[in-house]
Amino acid sequence: MSENQKPKIVARHKKVAFYGIIGSSGTETFHRMTKFTQLNQSKNPSEYSRQYVDEPFQQSDIVGYSPSVAYAFDRHRNCPVQDDIVEITDNELLGDDAVRNILFVDIDEGTAVKRPYSVIPNTEGDNINIYTYSGDFKCKGEKIIGTATSSDGWQTCTFTEDSD
Repeated sequence: MSENQKPKIVARHKKVAFYGIIGSSGTETFHRMTKFTQLNQSKNPSEYSRQYVDEPFQQSDIVGYSPSVAYAFDRHRNCPVQDDIVEITDNELLGDDAVRNILFVDIDEGTAVKRPYSVIPNTEGDNINIYTYSGDFKCKGEKIIGTATSSDGWQTCTFTEDSD
């Protein structure tokens, strides 16, 4: 087995999330989601289960997915991603006003998956020491596979969709 084929563990900090914010020029910039204490993905598969009369067991198939991402963060000022989520939360934005693209990037490989999510706030201020926010990002559309590059040490990134 060559050195390149040896199994290598993937460190959590190498799978980084970026949040799309539309600027005043109408251009979307993907900002690194910093100072988050939780960003875990759930696939939430939809199952179709049935038992046929001539078999003593059930069969199940996955017929769809509804991915979500649970989030929590310690509130920091001058953090564009947190500022946007707080604006959605505090102003109780609805519908498309609360939809943002999130990009998950493997920064070692440059591979990326982009998908629109609805920002669904849940709690705020539940820590006695620091102000916190939590909620879920829930699937709002198809995922788009591509690559990501950065020119500022992965503080922001540019997404390029794979061509079919």
